[in-house]
Amino acid sequence: MDGAEFRRRGKEMVDYVADYLEKIEQRPVYPDVEPGYLRSLIPTEAPLEAESYDDILKDVERVIMPGVTHWHSPYFFAYYPAASSYPAMLADMLCGGIGCIGFTWAASPACTELETVMLDWLGKMLHLPEQFLAGTHGHGGGVIQATASEATLMSLLAARCKAVRRVQASNPEQSEGEIFSKLVAYTSDQAHSSVERAGLIGGVIMRKIPTDDSYAVKGEILKNMVKEDKAAGLIPFFFCATLGTTPSCAFDHITELGPVCNEENMWMHIDAAYAGSAFICPEFRPLLNGVEFADSFNFNTHKWLLVNFDCSAMWVKNRADIVGAFKIEPLYLKHENQESGLVTDYRHWQIPLGRRFRSLKLWFVFRMYGLTGLQAHIRKHVGLAKEFESLVRADKRFEICAKVILGLVCFRLKGSNELNQNLLKRINDSKEIHLVPCQLSGRFVLRFAICARATESQHIQQAWRHITQLTFELLQEPDH
Repeated sequence: MDGAEFRRRGKEMVDYVADYLEKIEQRPVYPDVEPGYLRSLIPTEAPLEAESYDDILKDVERVIMPGVTHWHSPYFFAYYPAASSYPAMLADMLCGGIGCIGFTWAASPACTELETVMLDWLGKMLHLPEQFLAGTHGHGGGVIQATASEATLMSLLAARCKAVRRVQASNPEQSEGEIFSKLVAYTSDQAHSSVERAGLIGGVIMRKIPTDDSYAVKGEILKNMVKEDKAAGLIPFFFCATLGTTPSCAFDHITELGPVCNEENMWMHIDAAYAGSAFICPEFRPLLNGVEFADSFNFNTHKWLLVNFDCSAMWVKNRADIVGAFKIEPLYLKHENQESGLVTDYRHWQIPLGRRFRSLKLWFVFRMYGLTGLQAHIRKHVGLAKEFESLVRADKRFEICAKVILGLVCFRLKGSNELNQNLLKRINDSKEIHLVPCQLSGRFVLRFAICARATESQHIQQAWRHITQLTFELLQEPDH
């Protein structure tokens, strides 16, 4: 493919993607395929000779689309949003075209510097404390990670390094291995599984804290657990708070938890993977009160801020804590400007060495939507969730299972877990809408998350009609 054909095919691909998104609700939201379906549709080996682009594109519809779960369908209400917008897609195209690998400032100065500035822009939208901003002389700053899972792991590993150095400063005879065996981290019993996984990778004990009636962690519970563990000779060093849990979008009480962490010299990381985007709206910003106590904070712009995957924004209050844990300087990665104090080498802030020019997506989206446009998007989704909540509350057969704060509604049929499992199976087998469940207080609960950029009131109303029709059919059966 030469430049001339790339121009032609590129325009065709833009048309294909635009048509796909504009007509997406005509496709079944969930695929009707069995595991292993794809292997029989393509050859067992790569072709020896080149094939035509037209044949490849035909096979996208024949091979790929039948097995796609359409996350951007307005009838997709599962998990949490996967953000998408035309400006972000165009920026992704430019990122692929430039193709730089921005591990150091010297490897591509624009890649590094735009990221630093974009994370400052976004931090200011969130009204983060100034310590988290890089500016031109700050000690903190932001970085784009691939996912919230990576941000949690990075913060835990940095906290582990800091804790080991602190203990060895006063007890130099203790080995790293001895200290590791005593380190203990904490998180909510509602936290995402990636937090527990970070503990496994980090080789530390991860204790789960029981939550209150609103599925949130309170300061007193953490304080008591830390006291018990210290008395047992353990070293509490890390707490991951969640703002907007995956099961129910609950918010840990970080104004209570932060002071406990600060008093005990524990690193507090805040995981706001989904909910963080909402904090750009003044009415939701109080949910972030207490962030001033945190050492690190993260949310996924690729969930709800119209920026395509992957683009997870993470800030640290003291960049030396991250860099100090991971800095290795081989000669081939050194450059003459790295000691100037004016540049960042983001390879010290992440697990991999290589990194893409992801800040282009933030730059395009922020400029083409503006803060008011992004706020309008968040408010629209919250309004649609409230609309669905009101439909559920008006039907006496159903109950709401958790407070509806943002774009997630947790609901269920009044009755047994088995009844609700049967309802969810019918909903997903029909492939008209797609939901996933969670468990709250031992109950099987259905989650209805407003996900797609294109979702409107008509889709909410149609989804509810579909749910109630399947409910009617289910309850008519003799067993019920």
